[in-house]
Amino acid sequence: MNTTIDIDSLEADSHLDEVWIKEVIKKAGMKLKWSKLKQDKVRENKDAVRRPQADPALLTPRSPVVTIMGHVDHGKTTLLDKLRKTQVAAMEAGGITQHIGAFLVSLPSGEKITFLDTPGHAAFSAMRARGAQVTDIVILVVAADDGVMKQTVESIQHAKDAQVPIVLAINKCDRAEADPEKVKKELLAYDVVCEDYGGDVQAVHVSALTGDNLMALAEATVTLAEMLELKADPTGPVEGTVIESFTDKGRGPVTTAIIQRGTLRKGSILVAGKSWAKVRVMFDENGKTINEACPSMPVGITGWRDLPSAGDEILEVESEPRAREVVAWRKYEQDQERNKEDLKRIEEKRKEHQEAHRKAREKYGTLHWKERSFIKYQEKKKQKPLKPKEKAEKDSNVLPVIVKGDVDGSVEAILNIMETYDASHECELELVHFGVGDISENDVNLAETFHGIIYGFNVNASNVIQQSATKKGVKIKLHKIIYRLLEDLQGELSSRLPCIVEEHVIGEASILATFSVTEGKKKVPVAGCRVQKGQLEKQKKFKLIRNGQVIWKGSLTSLKHHKDDIPIIKTGMDCGLSLDEENIEFKVGDDIICYEEKEVLAKTSWDPGF
Repeated sequence: MNTTIDIDSLEADSHLDEVWIKEVIKKAGMKLKWSKLKQDKVRENKDAVRRPQADPALLTPRSPVVTIMGHVDHGKTTLLDKLRKTQVAAMEAGGITQHIGAFLVSLPSGEKITFLDTPGHAAFSAMRARGAQVTDIVILVVAADDGVMKQTVESIQHAKDAQVPIVLAINKCDRAEADPEKVKKELLAYDVVCEDYGGDVQAVHVSALTGDNLMALAEATVTLAEMLELKADPTGPVEGTVIESFTDKGRGPVTTAIIQRGTLRKGSILVAGKSWAKVRVMFDENGKTINEACPSMPVGITGWRDLPSAGDEILEVESEPRAREVVAWRKYEQDQERNKEDLKRIEEKRKEHQEAHRKAREKYGTLHWKERSFIKYQEKKKQKPLKPKEKAEKDSNVLPVIVKGDVDGSVEAILNIMETYDASHECELELVHFGVGDISENDVNLAETFHGIIYGFNVNASNVIQQSATKKGVKIKLHKIIYRLLEDLQGELSSRLPCIVEEHVIGEASILATFSVTEGKKKVPVAGCRVQKGQLEKQKKFKLIRNGQVIWKGSLTSLKHHKDDIPIIKTGMDCGLSLDEENIEFKVGDDIICYEEKEVLAKTSWDPGF
């Protein structure tokens, strides 16, 4: 080519002028077509955000939001029950709180307190953390007869993380074995120092069952709230937090929320997570319709297009198009994040494949093509497809499950526990689908496709659904207590494991003498034994033990008492026996064990932690 460029000086990434590129392509007999790279437009951030802090002059006093925390069965719900004078505890399955409930309690003095009742069970850690994030004060309930337990410590940690003050309620003080002072001393180890010990944590001795000292607890809470000078801005767009979300048959997606700023009214347009709502109906904890909700008020909201997740931030926007725009932006952001993760995985896989290809080339590089072809053929031959029986065994080692719950928080708790599953080497646990609401035909169809099991927590399956599931061979397991569901899941996982063969000893005998008898032309070694324990049964299996080591396992060819063939030799009797293997040599002092093998169901090694 007639160019001024020094060809020898060109590098792999040298820039070439358009003229030279055209010339090279023309000389090569090809056609040139220019196309410009499309540049992705950077989308403008359309998200909704919280307003700047309000002018202190606009702030008005508000009720405190108080979260009741503590270990399972320490009396949190009974305590709240007495304050509300309604039977909350009786409604809970097994007396264990499994949801986060928000209630407004009016005290005789006129003050109002919003209480959040969080579950104390180990499974609901995320719910307790969420309760601590939206609260002003934590009432830590500790049973006087039980002391500080695992979830008590976790609740203290949640309160510290959220930088929320604690009021200590020492419950069950009416019991004879109650020791409140022991509780206070135990709490010192976790930096919860009561006023009696020179700290700033108020401790109130109460009995939720009898109602003793509950007013003192409420007054201690109100006093602390007054010191905190809690205020909020009741004007402008609403801000709040989703405490719980669930699907109601008549009302569709419903959320329980705490309003933190602004005043919520019917017709307001809200955004939470990747869902939006035009508020259709608002109701209090008793199901009574209300017209507006001020800061610190717990409120049920209907009108959601989709179900938001518990913990999502609620923000009011000016119109429905704006709400759709915010949700579209959030979904776009999520897709972008997912794409980045996918690209990262693809890149990792590509590197793996490149490395494998490089190793394969090194392996075959020096071989003649005929040798290379033969080795590849041999390798392919070894990779046989699974036979139907092997495929069935492989499938039985996987447990596909579908999880349905009544509220978002319950499903979250179950999935969090399932994430701790660490026995995939025994049986794989495969989550096919999860959701909120009653079990549907779609769930049954999914379970049939994947040969899975449907687990329902506090939900229903209609007769039609149950009949459909029976016809399709799908198991539906409904539970109202979380640890019962997990025990069931452990049982199902265990049932898919191969049985363990256990040896059950029937009898033991000691060899006192050895001799041989002639049978035809052969000499057969015989052991003269005495049964020390149990009995020897000729039809069972036997093993020979020498110095604690098993040197033979098998069956007997003969078992005689004097000269008679006998099927069973009992304790204290002498006998002569010979084995099905002639090469084994008996020695005086050896032990003969008679045993039978029994298949026992294996148990999964996975421990959910409670």
